[in-house]
Amino acid sequence: MKILLAEYAVGIGLRGTLLLEGKAMLGTLADSFHRTGHDVTYLTAGSRLKNGTAIESNEETFKNELEEAAKQNEACLVIGPDELLGDLTDIIERNTVNLGCPTKSVRLCADKLMCTQVLESNSISVPKIVSEGHEKRYVIKPRFGCASEGVKMTLLDNMRKEKEEYIATEYIEGEHLSVSMVCGQRTLPLSLNKQLIELNNDNGDIIFDYKGNQVPYRTEYENEVFQVAKRTVETLGCNGYVGIDIVYGDMPYVIDVNPRPTTAIFGLVKTLKEEIGELLLMNMFGKLPDSVSLEGECSFTKDDIEDIT
Repeated sequence: MKILLAEYAVGIGLRGTLLLEGKAMLGTLADSFHRTGHDVTYLTAGSRLKNGTAIESNEETFKNELEEAAKQNEACLVIGPDELLGDLTDIIERNTVNLGCPTKSVRLCADKLMCTQVLESNSISVPKIVSEGHEKRYVIKPRFGCASEGVKMTLLDNMRKEKEEYIATEYIEGEHLSVSMVCGQRTLPLSLNKQLIELNNDNGDIIFDYKGNQVPYRTEYENEVFQVAKRTVETLGCNGYVGIDIVYGDMPYVIDVNPRPTTAIFGLVKTLKEEIGELLLMNMFGKLPDSVSLEGECSFTKDDIEDIT
C-alpha cells in the first residue's frame, strides 16, 4: 500500500526535544511499514529518515502539502499537538483512509476538561476536578496541551488569571503508567509501560518532568489497568494507536488520553514481535489478533532518543 506519514514537528521544522521525539516516532513507524513491503512517504522540513520518500514542507505549506499528499496515498497517519491534531485529522479524512483516531474523538481527547468529565460520567475513575481551595496543592495543567508541558502542582490561588485555559484536579499519589493500545475494530492492548517522571521543586511549585519509559512494565495489576484503558477508548470513540496515561493509586485513575502514537512506541517496537504498522492496517482493513507477544524489556530516556535520531 501507499502510506503517508506526517508528524507536525518534523513537517514544520521545529527544534529541540519535540523534533527529536517526533522524528523518533515517525522513523519507528516508517521502518515498520517499510519492513512489511509498503511504500512510505512523509512530510519534512529538513530531517531525513532511513526509510521512506521525503516530501518537502514547512510551517506555511504543511497543511497544503498534507492535503495534496493524502490524495496520492491509500492511507495516512498524522501525529501532532493535541490542539492542532483535530484540524490535521479532518484534512486526512476528507482525502484518504485515516489510520488514526477520528476527528471527533481527537477533539474530545484534546480538551482535558471535557474528556475528564465524559470519563467520569461513564464511571471511569479520574482525578476530581476542583475549582476552589486555598491550602492544599492541586495539579494544574493547560486545558489543551500535550506531554507534561505546563503541568505542575501548586496552590490553586497561584493559578493563572485565564482560568478557563487551565484545569485543576486533585493529586493522585501512585505509580505513573501508560497503556499502548490499538483500538477501533476491537481493543488490543499492546503493552503496559512505566513512565519515568521526575518531580522538581520550582519556587515552591512541583513541576512534572517526563524523562522516558520502561516498556513493558510487568505488574500484578496489569489486566486491571488494561480493562480500564479498554473502557476509556471505547467511551471516547478512539481508533488506531492510542496512549492512555494512568496513575495507579488505590485503583487505576485515567490522567490523560493521547489519540495518536506516543514516544512509548520507540520502546514498544523493540519488544513487540508483531509489526506495529501491520497491526494498524489490520485494524482498518483486516482482523486484529487476539493478543500480541512481547519479548524482553526496553527502558529509554529522552537522551537515548536524541542519540538515535
